[in-house]
Amino acid sequence: MPARLRVVLTEAEDLTLAQLPQGTTVAQRTRDRTQMIRLNAQGWNVPEIAKIFLVPFYTVRSTLRRWENQGLGGLWEMPGRGAKGKWFEGDLANLEQCLDSEVRTYNSVQLSEKLLQLPQVQLRPDRLRRLLKKRGGDGRAHAILIKENKTH
Repeated sequence: MPARLRVVLTEAEDLTLAQLPQGTTVAQRTRDRTQMIRLNAQGWNVPEIAKIFLVPFYTVRSTLRRWENQGLGGLWEMPGRGAKGKWFEGDLANLEQCLDSEVRTYNSVQLSEKLLQLPQVQLRPDRLRRLLKKRGGDGRAHAILIKENKTH
């Protein structure tokens, strides 16, 4: 049987953990971790907490260990998860600057090729289309650009 884990919180730590779940930008997983730590500090054991949150007991144990080793910073996900971005905001701004200086219109495939030539960033046409659509705002920007940049 694993050793019993017990977290002891100061008043300031308990107050911080109580207020943290009220933040609107805090992820649900982080909120759950704060509650796990507070329950353990109140005397609940690991299997009981695991039943409440419907997680394996080792998830609760790793949360408590992260709190012991890293403190408040251990509640959030570590960087490095997920795919890394292959473009920067400056790349699209650079592309827009080039397009402003030219008269012709481009489709997404041609824009993708142009972006590959400028800062050596490779984006698929469908991805580039979505990014530009998000930057367009209300959705009419694309039609306005086409109307203004038509070649004669």
